Amino acid sequence: MRSAEESTLLFEVMPKLTIDGKEITVDEGTTVFEAARQVETTIPHFCYHPKLSIAGNCRMCLVEIEKMPKPQISCNTVVQEGMVVHTQTENVKALQKNVLEFILINHPIDCPVCDQAGECKLQGYYMDHSASGSEFNEAKVKKPKRVDLGPNVMLDDERCILCTRCVRFCDEISQTGELCVTNRGDRSTLRTFPGKKLENKYSLNTVDICPVGALTSKPFRFQQRVWFLKSVPSICTGCATGCNIYVDHNDGKVFRYKTRENEEVNQCWTCDEGRLSYTFINEARLIRPLLKTENGIEEINKKQAVLTIVEKLKSEAADNMVFIGSAYESNENNAALKKLADALGVKRLEYAYHEVENPSSDDFLIKADKNPNRAGVKKLSYAEFSGELSGKTVIAMEKIGTSQLEKIRLKKPQYLILLSSQRSPACELADVILPVSTFAEQKGSFINFQNRIQKFESALEVKGEMQSAWQYLQEIAEGLGHAWNIVSSDKLLQEFFNLNYEAIGEQGKVIEN
Repeated sequence: MRSAEESTLLFEVMPKLTIDGKEITVDEGTTVFEAARQVETTIPHFCYHPKLSIAGNCRMCLVEIEKMPKPQISCNTVVQEGMVVHTQTENVKALQKNVLEFILINHPIDCPVCDQAGECKLQGYYMDHSASGSEFNEAKVKKPKRVDLGPNVMLDDERCILCTRCVRFCDEISQTGELCVTNRGDRSTLRTFPGKKLENKYSLNTVDICPVGALTSKPFRFQQRVWFLKSVPSICTGCATGCNIYVDHNDGKVFRYKTRENEEVNQCWTCDEGRLSYTFINEARLIRPLLKTENGIEEINKKQAVLTIVEKLKSEAADNMVFIGSAYESNENNAALKKLADALGVKRLEYAYHEVENPSSDDFLIKADKNPNRAGVKKLSYAEFSGELSGKTVIAMEKIGTSQLEKIRLKKPQYLILLSSQRSPACELADVILPVSTFAEQKGSFINFQNRIQKFESALEVKGEMQSAWQYLQEIAEGLGHAWNIVSSDKLLQEFFNLNYEAIGEQGKVIEN
């Protein structure tokens, strides 16, 4: 029970206000804009961003507050006890229309050729709050197009509305300070400081937070109209952080990753390295099983491939087999390999891992470990790759790092069965190759460096005879007389982690060591 003094103090620091007839009590220091969000009232805005300092320069979020002589910007007005706020009055709507008219004075009306069309705040607010012709008859101020800011970001300056979100991002989040606004009035322009480029490790976040089409991603620029894209929630495989993302795709091809908010993992940011790591999903894909013969590598069908593997495993003793999982693969696929090992009595369970030269890292999001699921394979009791494979029959999942591949070359297994999504250097050493799905073509989960298990959804349809690694392993097990009867990956998750996808939730779940 709180004392009367404590209750009084709590009341004092939690002001109550009314927004469009809805009463709400908020924490001290809450702005009117944030309070409105809590009652699901949307106030239009350009410069406000929840992770950046308040600039208050776009004036789009004006509201009327009773007993105040003129409208106030809601993003920088702190709630006071008893406030009565109106966000939908005729006066507020007229003000918003006027602000849009002012912003559009020099803005080109080129939505049909703008990369941001379909997800542009200015375009959306115009349709919601204005949708009328301009009364401005003078010539527009012309600003530069295609200003090269850095390796990944292009500026079309004539579209910039000077909200300064990107400037504040570089000052406050990446803390690299490359961007500034130069000149004054309608000649103000966004630029990098002299001698600098926008090349920090998080530069593409400025494209995400740009509310118009001023900043665009060079890799995505003019590649696809956003309204054709389908977005599926997923996890970045670029490193052990496991940033939450959306996979944006169309016609069987991934075009970009977009950040997905998760306050406990990546907030609402992700690094350029991870964001641009999607290309492997589109390239050099295997869609048919391959078999090494006297005449070289030949395509075979799935039935032949599974039968070949089954006959080979039948002839081998358990102590002559090594099963190699992957820190780049899902919990479910690694669990299936372990399940097969347990059924056959195979004791040597090791894991391979993706490697890059001079791996980048920092104290924000980027981890030197470039694998999304090292914690997962460790929880399944896989040992780190040893390289002692001479004379053994090996089942291995990609990705296999350069140094591990060299060990395989030096101590070549008697027989190598590879589950791979792509043609890679490891394929040259394999006797049988099964074409498996990437994470983008299946449902599954990873465990990041925080021991947080996070799920991802299937985005793309599989092609040819590719399928999830666990599905191939189940077919091999059935050929060896072990019926699993698994119809979906969640059964493997339940069996080995005592979890289901619903329990993991959209934000993931920290599990015990």
